[in-house]
Amino acid sequence: MKQLKSILILGAGLSSTTLIRFLIKNSEKYDWTITVADKDIDTAKRKTNNHKNSEVIKIDINDSKLLSEVVKKTDVVVSMLPAFMHPKIAKICLKYDKHLATASYLSDEIIQMSSEIKRKNLLFLNELGVDPGLDHISAMIIIDKITNSGGTILSFRSDTGGLIAPEFDDNPWNYKFTWNPRNVILAGYGTAKYQEEDQVKYIPYSQIFNRVAKTTIKELGNFEAYANRDSIKYIEKYNLKGIKSIIRGTLRKEGFCEAWNIFVQLGMTDDSYDIINNNNTSLREFTNKFLAYHKTESVEKKFKAFIKRYTSNNIYNKFEWLGLFSDKIIPLKHATPAGVLQWLLQDKWHLNSEDKDMIVMQHQFVYKQNRTTKKLISWISVKGEDSENTAMALTVGMPLAIAVKLLMTNKIKIRGVHIPTIPELYKPIMKELNNEGLFFREEITNIS
Repeated sequence: MKQLKSILILGAGLSSTTLIRFLIKNSEKYDWTITVADKDIDTAKRKTNNHKNSEVIKIDINDSKLLSEVVKKTDVVVSMLPAFMHPKIAKICLKYDKHLATASYLSDEIIQMSSEIKRKNLLFLNELGVDPGLDHISAMIIIDKITNSGGTILSFRSDTGGLIAPEFDDNPWNYKFTWNPRNVILAGYGTAKYQEEDQVKYIPYSQIFNRVAKTTIKELGNFEAYANRDSIKYIEKYNLKGIKSIIRGTLRKEGFCEAWNIFVQLGMTDDSYDIINNNNTSLREFTNKFLAYHKTESVEKKFKAFIKRYTSNNIYNKFEWLGLFSDKIIPLKHATPAGVLQWLLQDKWHLNSEDKDMIVMQHQFVYKQNRTTKKLISWISVKGEDSENTAMALTVGMPLAIAVKLLMTNKIKIRGVHIPTIPELYKPIMKELNNEGLFFREEITNIS
């Protein structure tokens, strides 16, 4: 088997910090060469810290010729680029016989390449971030433990949130951006699908933030969770045939979803059309575009009336704090409603340099063992160090970096297209995550 010596990391953004530094640190022991390619050369240089085993390249991902040239020179490609770019990267890796690893959801386009990837003895790893990624790994460890001891799993709920650490929670939304803002704005798009007591359930986008589950996490308090995408497909992925209920969700602090639902109902999260803007539209005028015309009523009064359709709680101050009724001019020449909202929130929800973020993940299993029904709760919370060395970067980057390390050192021998729901992946990755100080806590109680 060919000895792997070089790694190409595409993207040096918010979630790449831990990944880059972990692989560079290991390059000293294994004599690897690490190349980091990004459109922002200064960011890439800062994250590699001019290490002797590293090289930095400025790249435009749309430059297919340059992209092909850098891929040809490496052994393993790690893509930290947005998910929609991965099929393009995958095709180039397949063409030049290179292994690929990403933190993003496995796409249909990559699945269609599966037979050719396996024929070429390549490994394409996907869903190795935090969610998806760490959630798969940690859930499968528990599923193994329960089923291997003769238990039958009846229900499974998994929730994850990228949040601001409590001591830095200083705004009425109890939220700040800890990852790609655009993904937050468009969260919940489409229809959520899950299973409850053997019944398939659907939640359309218009109702996602109106149908949330309340949950409590030990020592952290109360949260709410909105449903994610398609939970039912994980019945097969997690080997849970016969399970009655399964749902995966995203965590937010209490009250967030109720307020965010107002944006959804107004249409401000719509990304399908550009609004008319002659470079002199104020936020107040932008807000008014989504409210019904009235000859005399103010924007504020119309907005308060709109809120009352969806809640009896007083949440007006959240929107006032954002500046939705101010005369501040929107500087965007062309933007969708979602684009304007992103511009506004990036200013109001950004991490300050001293801020620390927090990742929270919790699994809840109900299972039957020896005629006793039990509940197992497994959870982890991780705080970042600062606005660059974030918990998000750690929990997205570490599982992926460990998988790449295991591939580079021939500890992972499987080939083809995979996500970490098979023992050959989740067992060694979890062992190394524990070595890096990432541990889940567990609590088991008897229900009946």
